[in-house]
Amino acid sequence: MHAHTDEISLLAWLPLALVGLITLAYLLAARRQRRRGNDWSRWRSAFFLMGSVLLAQAMAPPVMAWAHHDLNGHMALHLVMGMLAPLAWVLAAPVTLLLRSLPQAASRRVAALLRSFPVRVVSHPLSALLLNIGGMYLLYLTPLYALSLHSELLHHWVHLHFLVAGYLFCWAILAGPDASPHRLSLRFRLGVLFLSMATHALLGKLMYGYHWPRGTDHSVAEIQAAAQMMYYGGDLAEVLLAVALLTMWLRTPVERREALLPAPLR
Repeated sequence: MHAHTDEISLLAWLPLALVGLITLAYLLAARRQRRRGNDWSRWRSAFFLMGSVLLAQAMAPPVMAWAHHDLNGHMALHLVMGMLAPLAWVLAAPVTLLLRSLPQAASRRVAALLRSFPVRVVSHPLSALLLNIGGMYLLYLTPLYALSLHSELLHHWVHLHFLVAGYLFCWAILAGPDASPHRLSLRFRLGVLFLSMATHALLGKLMYGYHWPRGTDHSVAEIQAAAQMMYYGGDLAEVLLAVALLTMWLRTPVERREALLPAPLR
C-alpha cells in the first residue's frame, strides 16, 4: 500500500517534470541561437518562461488535488492551463526556435508535418474554436465533468485537452509569431475571437443560471462562483489575446499591414 502511494506521488510530479525539461530545452536552444549570432528575442524567452511558471503552479500536485475536488480550483486551472499559459507559449514562437535548432533534414520533416492536412485542419480558427470552446460545453453541460471526478486518467486528460486546445486557438487567432499554414484576414480572425468571447460568456451564464455541471457534490454557491470566474476570467484572457493580435498588427510594416477597418464607400 505504501509503495502504491509512493508510485502515485511520483506520477503526480511527472507533468511538472516534463514542463521543466521542455522549458530547459527552450532556454538552451535560445541561448545557442544567440551565441551563433542569431537575434533571438529575450522577450520570447521571457514569455516562454512566464507560461512555464504558470503551468508549473497549476500542475503542482497539491493544486491539482485541490482542483480535483473543488470546482473553483478546477476553473482557476482551466483559465491558467487553457488560456493564459498557452498565450504566453505561443508568443514565445517555440516552433520557429525548434526549426532553427534541428538539423536540416529533421527541420524539413517538421516543416512538412506542419503543412500536413491534419495540422491544417486543427490550426484553422474555426476548428480551434470548436476544440477549445466546444470542448468546454461538452465538459460542463454533460456528465463528463462528473465522470472526471472519479477517474484520475480522465481528470488529467481534461487538463491536457485544455492546454493543447488553448494553444491551438491562440496560434490560430494570432497566426504568429510562428508561421501559420493559413492565410486568413485579420478581420476574420478578430471575428472568430469575438465569437469565442460570446460563446464563452454564454457558457458561464448557462452554468450560473442552470447550475451546471450536475451530478456532483458541488453546492449551488460553488457552481455560481466558478461560473463567475469563467465569465470574467475568460473575458480577461480573451482581451489579452486581442491585445496581442492588435500589437502584432501594429508592429507589421505599414506597407504590409492589412486594413483594420473596411474602406469607406464612395
